[in-house]
Amino acid sequence: MENTQDIEKLAIDTVRILSADAVQKANSGHPGTAMALAPMGHVLWSKALNYNPKNPDWANRDRFILSCGHACMLQYSFLYLTGYDLSLDDIKQFRQLNSKTAGHPEYGLAPGIDVTTGPLGQGFANGVGFAIAQKHLAARYNKPGFDLFNYHVYAIVSDGDMMEGVTSEAASLAGHLELGNIIYLYDDNHISIEGATDITFNEDVSARFRSYGWHVQDLPDVNDTHALELALVNAKAEAQKPSLIRVRSLIAYGSPNKSGTAGSHGAPLGADEIKLVKEFFGFDPDKSFNVPDEVLKYYHDKGARGGAAEEKWDKLFADYKKEYPELAAEYEAAFKGELPEGWLDKLPVFKASDPKMATRVASGKTLNALAAGLPNLIGGAADLAPSTETNLKGFDSFTSENRGGRNFHFGIREHAMGSALNGMALTKGVLPFGATFLMFSEYMRPPIRLAAIMKVSPIFVYTHDSIGLGEDGTTHQPVEQLASLRSIPNVTIIRPADANESAHAWRVAIEKKGGPTVLVFTRQGLPILDQDKYGKAENLEKGAYVLSEASKNPDLILMATGSEVALIMDAQAKLEAEGISTRVVSMPSWELFEKQDAAYKESVFPKAYKKRLAVEMASPMGWHKYTTDEGDMLGMTTFGESAPAEDLYKHFGFTVDNVVARAKALL
Repeated sequence: MENTQDIEKLAIDTVRILSADAVQKANSGHPGTAMALAPMGHVLWSKALNYNPKNPDWANRDRFILSCGHACMLQYSFLYLTGYDLSLDDIKQFRQLNSKTAGHPEYGLAPGIDVTTGPLGQGFANGVGFAIAQKHLAARYNKPGFDLFNYHVYAIVSDGDMMEGVTSEAASLAGHLELGNIIYLYDDNHISIEGATDITFNEDVSARFRSYGWHVQDLPDVNDTHALELALVNAKAEAQKPSLIRVRSLIAYGSPNKSGTAGSHGAPLGADEIKLVKEFFGFDPDKSFNVPDEVLKYYHDKGARGGAAEEKWDKLFADYKKEYPELAAEYEAAFKGELPEGWLDKLPVFKASDPKMATRVASGKTLNALAAGLPNLIGGAADLAPSTETNLKGFDSFTSENRGGRNFHFGIREHAMGSALNGMALTKGVLPFGATFLMFSEYMRPPIRLAAIMKVSPIFVYTHDSIGLGEDGTTHQPVEQLASLRSIPNVTIIRPADANESAHAWRVAIEKKGGPTVLVFTRQGLPILDQDKYGKAENLEKGAYVLSEASKNPDLILMATGSEVALIMDAQAKLEAEGISTRVVSMPSWELFEKQDAAYKESVFPKAYKKRLAVEMASPMGWHKYTTDEGDMLGMTTFGESAPAEDLYKHFGFTVDNVVARAKALL
């Protein structure tokens, strides 16, 4: 017993010093939390977590989230020590260019990182999405004797996470859904950048989480590893409620002059203080990155247990394949990101003779037509399913009683919805979407950006896309949102012009890999463009295409997205009647267009034709790239107004007569 205690103490202290050394070498970082939480990390990686360093993507591994991503040296230390493909040299390259060990954990950069965390609160909310996805996979695929998906979602969260609003949204949702597979360790260290947290934060966090319906345990000292281990066992035994273990720690434990102070939170300890820390723990003060052989072997042995666990699971899945071949094949394909054969067969085609149809309605019809053929397509809305047309008819709701439901009710929690979608999208085998009004994408900007950074592919659905929503007025009418979303790298925005473009927008979004898709739909009805007479809607995949060609070499090119395409079609007819040869380009997605080759781009926007007018009921920002110096853009340069849509179109100039006048002015 004595030897075990000795090696565990040496192992924990090694992690503290390794973390401090890496931050010191980088001359940048947050050493204090990593030093304080080394005992917590030790219990997780040596006793609690189910993982396999040789296969970081093992389907039934426990997920781990470091929501306080600034303490990433804690995670990097354990990934290196337990045998992931992360070396001591990688640790020494902490925060350097092209290093695996970035300043915050980044998914896809270092093995064993399940999610990119940085903005506080995001990791906490991502974990709710991970937990939802696990419950859903278990409901669909687990069978008696085949408990394929029974993993847990662990996270370390901080005072900063607890202060962020998204945490409250996500915690409330997790409690309501009774996600008992969540086990979060809250590092209650009472320190943030400005000093002691009591200058701004003195609430009873435990009471707050109990009110959310969480199982809460309070531990007075992170260094009591036995108590930590027992608390984790208790949390795992609580199958109904999500668990929060509140653990008191002393930031930068072992630092004689900086422990318990904000000075150890966001800056290196300093060379002299590092030496004192090493002396405190009995290490050679003149040696850096000192990892005793027995510590490396100890943690490697702990990590190696995961190989046997995965082998056992692989055998279980092999037997499952014999018993349930169709379900097994479905899951294997979904895990690889493959779409089921024939999934597109029911993509709807809308007729020009049909009545006007809002693109949100066409979206809903498409979603429901495809749902049966895409069993892993799941999602919902932030209390707006009837308005966004995102309810999957014929399928149940996901609830605490029914984990197999495919309709999700996120409540009026747009931020948590976006973050949860990222956790769901990071779970192989799940294809998630979430919906609200375009205006409220503002509440979802961090998860949209993080999805783009991580190159994962949730589908963000936004309706009520312009001043066309009318009487709700300035607060609900998006103006700057399209330009703002287009400015985010690796996000694909699609704003379809009619029902058929809407159907193909869903096709593109479902097929998309490597980044999120934003689908933007109208509230108001739009004419359905004649597929036989004009350009085919399937060309939406190219981002822009010639919808209606000019009678001869064009004097003018009109371009638009969404509802404004019908407007410029009417303007084209009037201009052509007056002898002005006009080409109409539907441009549903700048991002898809930019991926086309130069020849295709030239075919749509020939350099010789410089008289161009763009029309979009949104900020003009960015359109100059396509209109050129001799062109113009009819857009919104103010906020909207509260009035019927037709009155707003006249007020802001989105009429056939005004488009024609602006076009003539160019000539």
